[in-house]
Amino acid sequence: ILETIPGLIATQHSGEGKANQFFLRGFNLDHGTDFLTRIEGVPVNQLSHAHGQGWTDVNFLIPELVESIDFRKGNYFADTGDFSSAGSANIQYFNRLPENLLRFTGGSFDYYRGLVAGSHQLLKGDVLYAGEVVHNDGPWDVGNNYLKFNGLLRYNREYGNHGWRITAMATHADWRATDQIPRRALQQGIVGRFGALDPTDGGNSHRYSLTADWRMRGENSITSVMAYGVYSKLDLFSNFSFLLDNNETTHPVGCAGLRGLPPGNRVSPELFRTCGDQFGQPDDRWTTGFAASHTLFHTIGAFDAETTLGVQLRNDNIQNALTKTHAQKTFGITRQDTVWVTSISPYLENRIHWRKWLRTTMGVRFDGFRFDNSRSNIQQNNGTRYDGLVSPKLSIVFGPWADTELYLNGGLGFHSNDARGINTRIDPASGDAVNRADPLARTYSAETGIRSTWIRGLQSTLTVWWMDLESELVFVGDAGATEASRPSRRYGLEFTNYYQPVHWLTLDADFSFSHSRFRNTVAGEGNYVPNAVETVIATGATFHDVFGGFYGGPRLRYLGPRALNEDNSSRSDGTILLSAMLGYEVSRSLRIQAEVFNMLNRKDDAITYFYTSRLPGESLAGVNDFHFHPVEPVSFRIGFILNY
Repeated sequence: ILETIPGLIATQHSGEGKANQFFLRGFNLDHGTDFLTRIEGVPVNQLSHAHGQGWTDVNFLIPELVESIDFRKGNYFADTGDFSSAGSANIQYFNRLPENLLRFTGGSFDYYRGLVAGSHQLLKGDVLYAGEVVHNDGPWDVGNNYLKFNGLLRYNREYGNHGWRITAMATHADWRATDQIPRRALQQGIVGRFGALDPTDGGNSHRYSLTADWRMRGENSITSVMAYGVYSKLDLFSNFSFLLDNNETTHPVGCAGLRGLPPGNRVSPELFRTCGDQFGQPDDRWTTGFAASHTLFHTIGAFDAETTLGVQLRNDNIQNALTKTHAQKTFGITRQDTVWVTSISPYLENRIHWRKWLRTTMGVRFDGFRFDNSRSNIQQNNGTRYDGLVSPKLSIVFGPWADTELYLNGGLGFHSNDARGINTRIDPASGDAVNRADPLARTYSAETGIRSTWIRGLQSTLTVWWMDLESELVFVGDAGATEASRPSRRYGLEFTNYYQPVHWLTLDADFSFSHSRFRNTVAGEGNYVPNAVETVIATGATFHDVFGGFYGGPRLRYLGPRALNEDNSSRSDGTILLSAMLGYEVSRSLRIQAEVFNMLNRKDDAITYFYTSRLPGESLAGVNDFHFHPVEPVSFRIGFILNY
């Protein structure tokens, strides 16, 4: 769903139940740090998450229910604040499905998915319901055994010019994970390409939400009010460095089986039940919020205008930790915190149509935060801090002339830092004194571009963009501490095209190029931003109603090479994935659909890192190496869709 946004890549370096890794506009967004994702206005990004700031788990999405995606690039919009520096997406579900549907898909690696969804009229309103179950082992030597249940129930009622609805969602998932492995382990034959060094990694997650919203359209206005509550819980277990910290020297009893092993030896999976660097990241939270807006359509002198006044409130009550584990059993606690983050964000936006060829949008937003870490297991890391920022926005559109517009956007934004990091005075791992992080990091951005439909059937957008960040500083959940980094600058070019030469065929091609560097120089370090995406290409073709009912098309995705460290001495390879779908409409109520993934059966990496880890028999200092999670091999799925 999110990869329909031009230039955005969603990939994975662990088990399927974990949140995706995202790339966009020169950012390695990790699990969502600078891209705001919302479901009908409800933010998905999680503050001060155990695995890292901005955690965006969209595994609860049901694709067949999605009616539209409103996506935006940059921080030029007054109704989006935290996490939206690179862009944002707001996903809207149907209130009523065109038809009820029953769907089942099965495929390679013990994949199956079942879905039932529909809508019915009840008491002059519409009930929307959906239930989904997914299972997938994947190609991994230790199967993911991924099992997910999703459910949704909505009631929507319309009364002429106003209406309301209540939506309940629930999801539960559990999985085993094959995390990234060092390249040398594959070369030495310790594991295969789809093998796991620590086969006990994995996790489980839960998410339950209730949303209520009310909307009214007056003669010259639109008013909307929305409130939501979300309970989510995650238990995540990972091991990225294997035997670097917990080895035969630091843990001689549990790691006794390692003693005397030469490099290149296989390690029994049983060893990781009592040894190794596995850590746990439990996160348990309640998120509540409220959003209201009033839009007035009016005139300023002789000019048509539109003014929106809105406010957003959010509160997160969080309990999380970083624990030391073996085979998902806890034997130590690095840090444990109870966190309370509250924010209030009023905003004002005004649009004026000055001429047929000129319109402007001006906005301003205030974001005020309270970060409270009241119960840390390290007393010195308790504390409460306050911060706030005012962010002005401006957009100017010239045209259209010959079905072509020119536009210029500029604005200030920010991202919040983890409440634990901004209150931390003592590093929980080393015990050393550290400086507290800044609560909010400012971003500055601008872009200019051209949009055109001048050529019949072709929609094209060419954009040049720029962004400065005050700091790349982030809280590293895997270490329980703040990782300081320098101010950075990104700029790039995007070219997006949709072409419909005939009614039954649509072609699309998106090209994104970006340049990312730190803005200051540090002796002995380079200026490259690690894992900052440089090139993304996505293209494909979609056809329908061909030869009596065939539909489908191929999709190509390319994620280019990128620097993995500051001096660019270690770089990833590019990743190419070609997939295709072919369906046939047997009748108005029955369709059969087949899909093939990685048609070229390429052995590329889904994600690549460069860091230090340790295998059996290696120096206690470990070895710097490439660590990768492979793309899945060629696979097939086939299923049916029944409308009723």
